[in-house]
Amino acid sequence: MTTLYIKNMVCNRCIMAVKQELERQGLHPERVSLGEVNVSEDNIPEEQLQHLDSALINLGFERIDDRKARLIESIKNKIIQVIHHADKVDLKVNWSTLLSDEVHYEYNYLSNLFSSVEGITLEQYIIRQKIEKVKELLFYDELSLSEIANKLGYSSVAHLSAQFKKITGFTPSEMKKSRDIDHNRKPLDSVS
Repeated sequence: MTTLYIKNMVCNRCIMAVKQELERQGLHPERVSLGEVNVSEDNIPEEQLQHLDSALINLGFERIDDRKARLIESIKNKIIQVIHHADKVDLKVNWSTLLSDEVHYEYNYLSNLFSSVEGITLEQYIIRQKIEKVKELLFYDELSLSEIANKLGYSSVAHLSAQFKKITGFTPSEMKKSRDIDHNRKPLDSVS
């Protein structure tokens, strides 16, 4: 079995697209999750990997070889999973503990590595992902601002509003009134 690490896999559709492409390339995916694929093949010929790389790039994905890049991708995928895809997860989580436990490295190392490669801190990345989730929840208009703040682990609506304005230039209420929320949303893999 071989494990492949794929950049930009941030949703269930991404998982499905990558799985279909692997099968088109004659590979046999056994487990496909955000950012990671296990295929039954032990040794994949370099030529086949090059064809796979080209096909993945055409779909907006990229296979990752470098250990540090894989580590950063794992961190991003965990943050996206918790914020955007987990049902009923308390987002008042201790991110440093959660991420350290997930990837088995000290948080200071992860934080320094992430900042040096991505150009923003881990905390800024988490905040920006949370703001994208706020935009999504505002767009669907099913929760009050107070419920959104609570759901995403903010201490208050004021705290959420301040962060939202700092990132987007609008208050949540202004963006909701403008009905232009969908145009201001970003794909999860391009949040930085």
